[in-house]
Amino acid sequence: MSNPVTLNPDSQGHIEPTAHTADMNSQVKAELPPDNLQDFEDARRGLIASEPELKICGEAGNTVWDQDAYRFIEGEAPASVNPSLWRQAKLNHIHGLFEVTPGIYQIRGYDLANLTIIEGKTGWIVVDPLTSEETAAAAMTLARKHLPPRPVVAMIFTHSHADHFGGTAAILSAAEAAEKGIPIVAPEGFMQESVSENVIAGVAMQRRSQFMYGRRLAPSNRGHVDTGLGKALAAGKLGILAPTVLVSQTPQIMDIDGIRFVFQNAPDSEAPAELTFYLPEFKVFCGAEIVSRNLHNIYTLRGTKARDALKWSNYIDEALGLFGEAEIYFGTHHWPVWGNQRVIDFLKIQRDTYKYIHDQTLRLANEGLTPREIAEALQLPDSLRRTFDNRDYYGTVRHNAKAVYAFYFGWYDANPVHLNPLPPVEAGARYVAFMGGADNLLQKAQASYDAGDYRWVAEVVNHLVFAEPENENARALLANTYDQLGYQSESGPWRDVYLTAAYELRHGAPASRPNVANATNLMQQMPIASFFDIMSVRLDGPKAAGKEITINFIFTDRDVCYVLKLENAVLHHYLTKPDPKANASLKLTHELYLRIFTGRITMVEAVESGKMEIDGSADDLIQFFSLFTKPNGLFNIITP
Repeated sequence: MSNPVTLNPDSQGHIEPTAHTADMNSQVKAELPPDNLQDFEDARRGLIASEPELKICGEAGNTVWDQDAYRFIEGEAPASVNPSLWRQAKLNHIHGLFEVTPGIYQIRGYDLANLTIIEGKTGWIVVDPLTSEETAAAAMTLARKHLPPRPVVAMIFTHSHADHFGGTAAILSAAEAAEKGIPIVAPEGFMQESVSENVIAGVAMQRRSQFMYGRRLAPSNRGHVDTGLGKALAAGKLGILAPTVLVSQTPQIMDIDGIRFVFQNAPDSEAPAELTFYLPEFKVFCGAEIVSRNLHNIYTLRGTKARDALKWSNYIDEALGLFGEAEIYFGTHHWPVWGNQRVIDFLKIQRDTYKYIHDQTLRLANEGLTPREIAEALQLPDSLRRTFDNRDYYGTVRHNAKAVYAFYFGWYDANPVHLNPLPPVEAGARYVAFMGGADNLLQKAQASYDAGDYRWVAEVVNHLVFAEPENENARALLANTYDQLGYQSESGPWRDVYLTAAYELRHGAPASRPNVANATNLMQQMPIASFFDIMSVRLDGPKAAGKEITINFIFTDRDVCYVLKLENAVLHHYLTKPDPKANASLKLTHELYLRIFTGRITMVEAVESGKMEIDGSADDLIQFFSLFTKPNGLFNIITP
């Protein structure tokens, strides 16, 4: 078979949209709710100042955030972008310092999330200081240019995702907070969830997130345009502050710098630890991220535990009952809503969307439908489809329905064919043989591609790519197919997943890993036990079989000891006194351990520096550390 036609590729190899894709996106535009432009008015309302060229760089000159790169998002949607996603991308491109209402301000478009500033009696109360120190510093610089000079007197973390706390150090240091007794308010469980979420499975999640957020895609009409939740996830340095005040109940009333807050504790919703709050003096409700101007993820494509859609819906209903007099809603993403009836309608739509997906997934599951069948069948009713606020820009009805199914039933759909299927390479070889060989398969797949049947082409040609990963014709056709699926996607993450897959089929997996040293400030707050949990999942079980080794890790600056015991090819760790029968003991500081863990110094260098002592059998210690793998996070996803 000849090479698949590659039409006018851009600099990253993405081809132009086909006529089928253009027709599909035209049909989507015709089916969208009437656009009354209210969202655009709301997104611009209260604008105080905006930087015309917004590009934020790190100390080394690396780009941390580049809002300016999205200037191409204007006018009508090109055929290579779903028109609904294009609309959301235009809204998320509106950036600057905004007045929500006198005394409440937001910086939007400086990161994936918003930074909110509330005027207290003596200073500023800062809510959710973004993802990185660099973006938070730039946001506060803009605020200080245009708002009165006042000190930061309190900080609130609404939930345990890094884009809502990572920039803390640029606004408030731990020393200053302690010295001045500045309250740091967060939901119960915040610290544990913030520093441990994604830790044990962190390497795989980092790799998967490159697909979900399109980290390797250039911003362009054929590349990354938006995440749906915001423009992109910022790079840069991460930090955190331990909270001094925990929200553990609903309602929990608190006075912060003369402002009355009524908190709602909402664990196990959009995040494992999350809060919302109401400001009676302003009649303003901060919904954190249990509500946003899109359908959120009950399951995120980077890989997380499925969230509890029923609890999520119930928290929104509870907020309606508690804070139903609110005249203004603002969130930690997107733009606010003004007017009591509009706020109520917005919350009801959000509440009922999550509950409808939950309830109808369970109804269809009880009728015997499998996750893929449910995802294909489930559509929101007309009453929930008349607004843009719950469209598939971030989460989607399809993958959220599968998440609800998994939450209750797990991965197995009860069809025995899925109980023990062949792995992709072996299955791929057999599929190709059944279809008469690679050339025959590609000929049929090209005909399906020409007919616009892209989902089927992807499924079929994927088998050939796994059976023959060096087959350039197969890779090219699959990449072209992923381009078209990406162009048609309303969801920002779906678009990025498809287009990143196309990119990697053409260019391969990334050559370098994310710099874990950027998270040093965050790791300093991570429980020591979490590091040993990471060691446990990196133990090479077959290699460790039959070996029994005990190691004492003694942290001299914290006066604690963890005893690591290897037996039955399993590693256990205990916070206890040093085991006198241990094979070896390590004495080191927590800071030195972090330097070793992040790769800034080797074990040998630590010993030679005199900052780490070893007692006992050096041979046993060497053998012990030889049993651990070091995943590089660069594994293939769309090829074997």
